[in-house]
Amino acid sequence: MRYMVVVEKGPSSYGAFVPDLPGCIAVGETEAEALELIEETILLHLEDMKASGLQIPPPASKSTFVEVALAA
Repeated sequence: MRYMVVVEKGPSSYGAFVPDLPGCIAVGETEAEALELIEETILLHLEDMKASGLQIPPPASKSTFVEVALAA
């Protein structure tokens, strides 16, 4: 499965979360570390859901960029 991950830069770290898996978050000192940790977190999250008999939600979120121009 391929889930969309959102990465946000904070003042001293990077956070990552998965919109399709509420509560599935990770924090790292670098973007690469946050991505590595969220991959592990996704696997653990899905394994826990499966073990609990919960239905695993299919990936559904999408991402795009919107360009805007600010007037000077």
